[in-house]
Amino acid sequence: MINKLSWLIMLIIVPLALGFGCGELGKVDQGRVIEYDKEKQTVTLIRDLKADPGKPDYNTLPPHTYSLPTDPMEMGPEPKAAYRMKLDTKKNQIVIFDPATQNFVTIDYKLVDQKENLDPKDPLVYDKAEDKAKKFPVIDRDKKTITVYSKRLKIMTTFTPPDEYFARSDKTWDAGDEVRIYYKEEGKAKRFMNLSKTDIFKK
Repeated sequence: MINKLSWLIMLIIVPLALGFGCGELGKVDQGRVIEYDKEKQTVTLIRDLKADPGKPDYNTLPPHTYSLPTDPMEMGPEPKAAYRMKLDTKKNQIVIFDPATQNFVTIDYKLVDQKENLDPKDPLVYDKAEDKAKKFPVIDRDKKTITVYSKRLKIMTTFTPPDEYFARSDKTWDAGDEVRIYYKEEGKAKRFMNLSKTDIFKK
């Protein structure tokens, strides 16, 4: 997880350096990816205006689309796109983005099981033999249950949604990658960072 110090470095210092180096100060945008078109090289995100790495708030509409940098040196790992905006385990609710209505939908679910304080390397969510995270969501169509894992909350939740939502795609229940974009011209990313797949402290 990106801590507050690294957040300040990437959010303030890096854009300032880039801006002064190019003679013009650019802007930084951040959000969760809901669509990614590899062929067209565009990414669409829901902005996080709260700017708190521990408690993001994805509630800004309409979605914003950016063309991605053509220079591979300015492009981070490709993003995963999905529609889950918030998992509220206290209210037993999931907030999703609905592409059909271009709006948010709050879904009340029936809790089946919940495991808390699960580190990303916990055997319940990590495959040690394969040395990679297990794939979520897990959908059991016989039992009509969906299991999701929130890395930020360290919670794995199994629930049953209302029947009218169960048939929706896996993308509905998953969370898209968090990304940061540096830009000078609206809609055109000059630099793209995938926060979910980037460890700036890794050597």
